[in-house]
Amino acid sequence: MRIKTQTIDYMVRSKIYGHGRGWVFTPRHFQRIGSAPAIESALRRLRQEGVIRKLSRGLYDYPEQHPALGTIAPAADAIARALVGRDAIRLQPAGAYAVNVLGLSEQVPARIVFLTDGPSRKVKIGKQEIILKRTVPRNMAAAGRKSGTLIEALRYLGKDHVDEQVLTTIRRHITDAERPGIRKDMLHAPAWIADLLRPMTEPVSTT
Repeated sequence: MRIKTQTIDYMVRSKIYGHGRGWVFTPRHFQRIGSAPAIESALRRLRQEGVIRKLSRGLYDYPEQHPALGTIAPAADAIARALVGRDAIRLQPAGAYAVNVLGLSEQVPARIVFLTDGPSRKVKIGKQEIILKRTVPRNMAAAGRKSGTLIEALRYLGKDHVDEQVLTTIRRHITDAERPGIRKDMLHAPAWIADLLRPMTEPVSTT
């Protein structure tokens, strides 16, 4: 029994080290290694050693360390990926977080929202709340692509709050390689957003 426990501990530790610092995970990520109680025990021992950190119920990370700042808070997208676990679920940054991702705001919101085609879920870590919000298929049509984040950021800002500075920042975030995909995804956007994005996605003239 002791040998089996040591083997499970070793496999759990190896998987965590393999993913590297910054990885956020749940006990479910180790379900093929051993039983739920065995995994919980292994994670508890790693917590006691200071190897991993418990963020909230059933959610852990292998924290990044900064030479001056010490232990770094986990990234919002890493937390969201951990919450969806092994399920075939898509995520799309939305609201103020989509605005921040695109560099349209330097302020990281306390309430970070991801749209999803999976179950709604939320978790609070310190002063920050991560929310997975189930939405209709149309809003997930461009999920995981630059176009999806652009659409959600502009939707959040609203037509009357999109000025030339916003458009200039967006242009800087669109690479030549992304233009065709964004242009294709414009059919999923409200008409006013499509009208703003269309000029930014025109093929670059080589003449």
